[in-house]
Amino acid sequence: MERKGIAVVGTLLVDNLCEISSYPQEGELTKINSLKMSVGGLVPNNGIGLKKIAPDMPVYAVGVIGDDDAGAFAKQYMADAGVDVSHVLTLADEKTSFTHVMSVPGAQRTFFTYPGACAVFGSEHVDWDNLNCKMLHLGYFLLLDRVDGGEGEKILKKAKELGIMTSIDLVSENSDRYKCVLPCLKYVDNLIINELEAGKLAGMEPTDEILPVIARKLLDMGVGHRVIIHQPSMGLCCSKDGVTVLKSTKLPKGYVKGKTGAGDAFCSGALIGIEKGMSDLDILELAEAAAVASLTEVDATGGIMEESLLLENIRGFER
Repeated sequence: MERKGIAVVGTLLVDNLCEISSYPQEGELTKINSLKMSVGGLVPNNGIGLKKIAPDMPVYAVGVIGDDDAGAFAKQYMADAGVDVSHVLTLADEKTSFTHVMSVPGAQRTFFTYPGACAVFGSEHVDWDNLNCKMLHLGYFLLLDRVDGGEGEKILKKAKELGIMTSIDLVSENSDRYKCVLPCLKYVDNLIINELEAGKLAGMEPTDEILPVIARKLLDMGVGHRVIIHQPSMGLCCSKDGVTVLKSTKLPKGYVKGKTGAGDAFCSGALIGIEKGMSDLDILELAEAAAVASLTEVDATGGIMEESLLLENIRGFER
């Protein structure tokens, strides 16, 4: 049977978005003025983003939730967006992972996260016999305990053995824990990360001038097909065809409504381009178009559109 579509694997949680007037001092109380529940993590953000860009492409969500209302909400939310949730497992003894996002209008947000079911996610939770995907995207490394501890390597290795193309995503962290990702690179076809993560993996300062060197080094460290690095000023793709750089578009004043999920949107666009066999430049252009569109809404996926509309949306912008 021909493999089709993309599986997004790993972090799956619920975001409780709380708007407050101000942060209380220790021992004080503050009132939550509004509360909204949404989904978060790689699996929902990329899964929904992929379906919005390519509605006809099969997209499979692979992860774990608890047997609770939050898990049911997350699963239904993704299903309503067209994502196949038959590979999302419910763990009776765990609670669905969640993050309380405390937000003061016009100020920085503060996050309180509960690892929950995601902390126990591992290779045994992937139904390889029935997962008929062409590509598998795993993340976030540095946020999933067992994935960081070796289960991520097992998942990627198994996917490669089955002929499934692989890619991974990380979270940005100022630590030396990036070394846990290095053994996985030999099983990664496409590495899609930001400049800070690239610098940490390669052990080099990620300046604009050095990014091509970093990308080549990561390719030499085992990445199979391409290294894609994104940052606010540009996107870069390094493959056997060389290094391709795309400067970012200049956005009109007031265009940006929110930056939540812009990196995930970039990744979703890149994955679609890779799945379709696009050139490195076209992959970067679609990835940037998805990220730019995501900036028009405060949530992670609300601004993302179909591929043709994404590219039309940025056509008149300067670089």
